[in-house]
Amino acid sequence: MSASELCFTSAVELARRIRARELSCVEVMDAHLAQIERLNPHVNAVVTLDAEGARDAAKHADAQLAKGKAEGLLFGLPTAVKDLVETRGMRTTYGSTLFRDYVPAQDALIVARLRAAGAIVIGKTNTPELGAGSQTFNRVFGATCNPWNTTRTCGGSSGGAAVAAACGMVPLADGSDLAASLRNPASFCNVVGFRPTPGRVPQWPTLDAWDTLATLGPIARNVTDVALHLAATAGPDARVANAWGEPGEVFAVPLEGDWRGTRVAWSRTLGGLAVAPEVTAVLDAQRTVLVDLGCEVEDVEPDFSGAAEVFQVLRAHRFAKLHGGLLERHRAELKATIAWNIEAGLALSARDVARAEVERTALFARFAAFFAQHRFLACPTAQVAPFPLDVEYPTQIDGRRMATYIDWLGSCLYVSVIAHPAISVPAGFTEDGLPVGLQIVGGYCRDLDVLRFAHAFERATRHGERRAQLASP
Repeated sequence: MSASELCFTSAVELARRIRARELSCVEVMDAHLAQIERLNPHVNAVVTLDAEGARDAAKHADAQLAKGKAEGLLFGLPTAVKDLVETRGMRTTYGSTLFRDYVPAQDALIVARLRAAGAIVIGKTNTPELGAGSQTFNRVFGATCNPWNTTRTCGGSSGGAAVAAACGMVPLADGSDLAASLRNPASFCNVVGFRPTPGRVPQWPTLDAWDTLATLGPIARNVTDVALHLAATAGPDARVANAWGEPGEVFAVPLEGDWRGTRVAWSRTLGGLAVAPEVTAVLDAQRTVLVDLGCEVEDVEPDFSGAAEVFQVLRAHRFAKLHGGLLERHRAELKATIAWNIEAGLALSARDVARAEVERTALFARFAAFFAQHRFLACPTAQVAPFPLDVEYPTQIDGRRMATYIDWLGSCLYVSVIAHPAISVPAGFTEDGLPVGLQIVGGYCRDLDVLRFAHAFERATRHGERRAQLASP
């Protein structure tokens, strides 16, 4: 196996071969570090790298392996952590000049769980400033490029993670998702990004232990590897109020299933969103895949009325809660869209927030009824294909104006509002060769169900096996 082939071997297979002593941890690590050295200068996905520490950790893992102590689902696997997530002894900048030199004294819970599962944290992946916006650039490290066309954006805010996975720099990466931040970069980079039900992967430390809008989750090149990451990182934690009680082991199961008779709602616009014709053309060609799997596919445009307004209010409220102090002390060092979002939150009244919470509850009830009739909703992940790197965000789609920097993310943020699990899985390419993802949404807390169905679609299409030209040998 060449080093390039090794870098595109699945995480599940790498873990198996390491445990079987067919591969050493050092061999795996050296291949991935060489891939980073070769490709990262072209895409800027990994922004902090501890190559020496990673090699030392791989040597220690091999010593443990020789003693029969290969413990953990991710034993010996390299991984990189999103630069919004605290890593003990490793710089965590949040993509902000305010935290350029911040080195945490502790690991976030997800990082501690990755390490406990045997993974080796090699560095950090790029993210927009404070994770705001679905275009990965900041004033600390610059922009992350799309490996399919380096003049285009990779999306965000988990853009560095998606690019690192797409380029074979790591087999597994983590991200977070408030509006679209796991799903949109996955769509733009032809990898898999899964937004679990909030609380499935608990967030700690946190200023809001009851947060049901943002969530942590995995990015990988295939659904099976995503499930492996969840098996290591999901599960309860007493410090997080909304943490689900099921252990991560529920995801360490085969994903095969029988989908005959499964009712799927197929939506082209999620009830009237603007979607670029090139995206619609790619996804329309995938509808028959679900039919061939035996599904009963029905054209449906679900009623998400009110979702955009709810999201705008709750997002602004969250920005004021988390970052209001930064605006007060460091306005000049915040990008304009962040300052605007914080100010919008500070201007909210109690009545505004209450109205949004009531409307969100109504939306949740509406979709409880919807998913009683349909097992899955299939729809666009992103409303546009990857756009030029020098564009901060699309201001119009198919002739319709986008009022704010997050309006173009409606196809994902609608789903965030109802807090259902959702995945973006590769679904094909535009005529220009740019990736397009299909978003699959399941019933509340039906995370494993979503993974299984996405796995079936992935196996039937194999779009995710296509490598970006940049990442080819």
